[in-house]
Amino acid sequence: MDDWRNGDCPVDYGSMHYYALTVNKVPVGVLGASGYAGRELCALINGHPRLTLAFATANEQRGSTARIAGRDVTYIATEDAALASAELVFSALPHGTSSQWVQAARDSGARVVDLSSDLRPGNGCEGVPYGLTELTRDQVRTADVVANPGCYPTSILLAVAPAISAGIVAPGSAIQVSAASGVSGAGNSPKRELLFAEVAQDFRAYGVGNTHRHINEMRATLLAWGADVDILFTPHLLPVSRGILSTITLELREPIEDPESVWRNAYANEPFLELSSEPPALRDVVHRNVVRVAVSSVAGMRRPTLLVLSAIDNLMKGAAGQAVQNANVMLGLDEPEGLPA
Repeated sequence: MDDWRNGDCPVDYGSMHYYALTVNKVPVGVLGASGYAGRELCALINGHPRLTLAFATANEQRGSTARIAGRDVTYIATEDAALASAELVFSALPHGTSSQWVQAARDSGARVVDLSSDLRPGNGCEGVPYGLTELTRDQVRTADVVANPGCYPTSILLAVAPAISAGIVAPGSAIQVSAASGVSGAGNSPKRELLFAEVAQDFRAYGVGNTHRHINEMRATLLAWGADVDILFTPHLLPVSRGILSTITLELREPIEDPESVWRNAYANEPFLELSSEPPALRDVVHRNVVRVAVSSVAGMRRPTLLVLSAIDNLMKGAAGQAVQNANVMLGLDEPEGLPA
């Protein structure tokens, strides 16, 4: 008889340990894994206790291997991805390309979180649940496809939602937003205007006059909430890698003695929403899946006005982190699991 005390045990406990670590993990795939959001997704999946990376696609880099979160990830062509091997697929493909692969993944039986703008509100495709997780959990939980929000809309809409829901914003007023994003928000395709020498020691507006592609997404969402408001959105390019800081002004129906209470009540017990008594800074949120918000009354205005400041990491809560948060809800996992708070 074999005696395990003498090292004669026929069971390979090393294999059993590996099996135990992998057998209960959910296989997921990433389409468009070489971009900033795609790499962030791979890193989160590799560190997630309940997910395992089934495939990662990148057409231009197919066959190459990248070291992501301490593990080697070998890219394959999108056409070669075994979509049926994944229970859920993240699509981080370019806008305009993603929707056809979302449909292909659905046809294979996988559920999908789409990080492109193709299926978001205001982009010609209605009816797909919009993954502002804190506000749409019930729809996300049962969805086959979720449209992951854009980075600017995440920063702005989660910041203003409590005020809209509470009915404190003046009807017919304009929500005015000045938001600044790090360079990674523009993607990793080479562009002259994003070279270090062009960005460093500079600060500039772009997409002025409500021409940024995220404006339709925000307008459609505000309309769906029944908000009788306009929105003026001016984005700026920050000479940093990642992060978004949004400065938002809201005209109120009437003065409020304790405006913070509106946000405290709306986001009580939310693990990824932080209400701060001080203006948030990018260093408070980078590499974290959080929205940090500060609310204050504005002095010297003829009409009662609130200033709302919102900070997020554009690659985390503004993209990959929120996508994993939505996936956790869709798969019945603990919502904060695998996410840096």
